[in-house]
Amino acid sequence: MAAAGLASLALAACGPSGDARTAQPGPSGDGVLRLGLILDSAGQSAYLNDAQRAAVVLAVQQANAAGGFKGKPVELLDAAVGEDTGSGAKRLAEAGADVVIGPTDSSRAPAAIDALAAAKVPLVSPAASAASLSDYRSGGFFFRTAAPEGAEGAALVELAKRAGAHRIAVLHEDSAYGKAVAAGAAGAASAARLEESGSAEFGRGDVRSKAAGAKDADAVLVVARSDGRSVLTQLAEAGIPGSRLLLSDGLVDRYGSGLANGVLDGARAAVPGAFPSIDFQTAVLEHEPGLKDMTFAAEAYDAAALAILAAGAAGDDAGASIASRLTSVSGGGAAGQGPGQAAGREKCSGLAACLAAQGRGTPVDYEGESGPIDFDGHGDVTTGRFMVLAFHADNLPAHDGEVTVAR
Repeated sequence: MAAAGLASLALAACGPSGDARTAQPGPSGDGVLRLGLILDSAGQSAYLNDAQRAAVVLAVQQANAAGGFKGKPVELLDAAVGEDTGSGAKRLAEAGADVVIGPTDSSRAPAAIDALAAAKVPLVSPAASAASLSDYRSGGFFFRTAAPEGAEGAALVELAKRAGAHRIAVLHEDSAYGKAVAAGAAGAASAARLEESGSAEFGRGDVRSKAAGAKDADAVLVVARSDGRSVLTQLAEAGIPGSRLLLSDGLVDRYGSGLANGVLDGARAAVPGAFPSIDFQTAVLEHEPGLKDMTFAAEAYDAAALAILAAGAAGDDAGASIASRLTSVSGGGAAGQGPGQAAGREKCSGLAACLAAQGRGTPVDYEGESGPIDFDGHGDVTTGRFMVLAFHADNLPAHDGEVTVAR
């Protein structure tokens, strides 16, 4: 999940050097694989914590049902809950965490990366999507199972293509998130040979005037995380109907009567992540029966599953060993390479199947609950999956399929 500002990323140059993703460390673990978990969502977003916790618990349970790590149970440490991810990460490292899952918020990721990279503990985020994190100097100890923001722009362009659009306009808020998604959309539109006309950056209160140039576009891509009701109202006042709107995930809400009837009729949106399978939902609910929302559950499960498989591939539970094998078990390639490292590896879906393959001595290419992972040299996924939501006259969203984009 991105944040409006990532000022802390300006300190990236202070991070550790080297690249743990391509290193070949010797074994240095203590024989017990320990996972840590950072849950940093608060206020209205606090519901995100339960889904991620339940998904990681499920992965640990499956690993232990398969014999654990080297015959010993995989341990899940008490979660670090709160917005101070730096302190939480340091506490987990001191408690013996070999790998940590989290955080959700991109703006809190740098503090966690810094603390864990110094301790040579990899961090795998299921939700931090800020584009700037791709180049954050983590020493190779940062990975994420959520696609970077630019992929969302490409997903919106794919939706425009599906609708038969030939000319698009991209209206984005003046923020790091807005610029990143808009850049991804511009690149995808150029590759698809779609004309981009009427695109503009807007600030609070001037959406209507900036939208004037987009009236003739077949599809209008709107990227924002704040003031959604105001942004959409101003677009309607500018004469742009819902049927031509493609919305970023930051604009998704159950607006209902909060907007004039029919304002969003026909609009669609792309939301990062995959809609969990029924089997996966059922398994997660066994650990959190009252769960109402599974946002980032699949991505959190994949993060934990990959960490467990990386330890198995290395035959060592030390953080440096896990970091060095995360790319290969994901099916990805090393820095400067494409996802070709999966050659000779057995594709397997879900942790249990992949652990069974490892038990037979077979190298694995993990296919996640959130889709293919295939980490690249930055620790980013090379395929992004997005849920598609469709709005109707009641201004309420409903699931309407998915879109997958390659990066």
